[in-house]
Amino acid sequence: MQDKHMLMIPGPTPVPEQVLLALAKHPIGHRSGDFSKIMAEVTENLKWLHQTSNDLLVLTASGTGAMEAGIINFLNAGDRVLVGSNGKFGDRWGKICKAYNMDVDLVTAEWGQPLDTEVFRAKLEADTEKQIKAVIITHSETSTGVLNDLETIAKYVKAHGEALTIVDAVTSLGAVNLPIDEWGLDVVGSGSQKGYMLPPGLSFLSVSARAWQAYENCTTPRFYFDLGPYRKSAKKDTTPFTPPVNLIFGLQVALQMMKQEGLESIFARHLRISAATRAGVKALGLPLLAPDDAYSTAVTAVAPTEFAAEDIRKIMNKRFDISLAGGQDHLKGKIFRIGHLGFVSDRDILTALSSLEATLSELGYQNGSSATAVDAATKVLATV
Repeated sequence: MQDKHMLMIPGPTPVPEQVLLALAKHPIGHRSGDFSKIMAEVTENLKWLHQTSNDLLVLTASGTGAMEAGIINFLNAGDRVLVGSNGKFGDRWGKICKAYNMDVDLVTAEWGQPLDTEVFRAKLEADTEKQIKAVIITHSETSTGVLNDLETIAKYVKAHGEALTIVDAVTSLGAVNLPIDEWGLDVVGSGSQKGYMLPPGLSFLSVSARAWQAYENCTTPRFYFDLGPYRKSAKKDTTPFTPPVNLIFGLQVALQMMKQEGLESIFARHLRISAATRAGVKALGLPLLAPDDAYSTAVTAVAPTEFAAEDIRKIMNKRFDISLAGGQDHLKGKIFRIGHLGFVSDRDILTALSSLEATLSELGYQNGSSATAVDAATKVLATV
């Protein structure tokens, strides 16, 4: 049946109808007074969502673009940086730093396991000459469904006194509590196609006063991603370059929806549906990649052993018109990922789990348990 496709991947994520209608409006001039009024409201609400009074900048780029901008505006070639790498995106930030000839010290963990905060503490405390200029952390590692302990690492960075904390919050912003000012985070990047309930195309950066001090001493070449003009324009409720006007229309409505739901309710919803998803998968006897004490509320990674992950994804897509994400790099074909961030409800989780159960049945899977995925998930949804 046409137009029944269900996105259950960690991005792009489903878009609410009222946001889609806003996207369909006729564009207006991005230098007009009417557009500036929209930008003023959007910026105020973005600061609310980020829990910050820092500068909040809007870029026409993906989350990777935001992260590259967050690196090259505050760091120079030769600067020593600690990069947490326990998945695809931690690896990517290390590659970006190396591309700009920075001295990269990778702090690694097995994919599917959280970063060891004590390694960061030891390296930062040993740096008595204050040569470490930044610590770059992926909060929610999209490729594995692991949530890293950003709060603890940020405390160690703050105690260091010199280094900046640069954060990939692409799949955590809007799904996980991330109090930027309370945790003292300097640069935080995210993307529109995740918790913001928008199509891809916009990214966001929160920038602290400490980061702007580093900006003044940064000589890394840049032009489109030079954040100085973005800051100057934001003070005038405009943008330095032509923005995707209709995405801003959609962002305005999405943020209004989020404010109506409230931060605590948003985080509680994501916690509830992620716990239900994990309970349902466990009831089917399928192994989970991320541990119970370090999982993201944005995405659940499943590592089936009796059937190929790609066979499960193909049946889910062909028979039930539900998209699940696959594994990346060495996990390709070994895991599938269920996205549940943004415009996702209890009903969506129950639909996906029942379809997964039917898919496994079609493949001839017998888990030897009388519990069903829906039963297990329903019990969680009723109590969390």
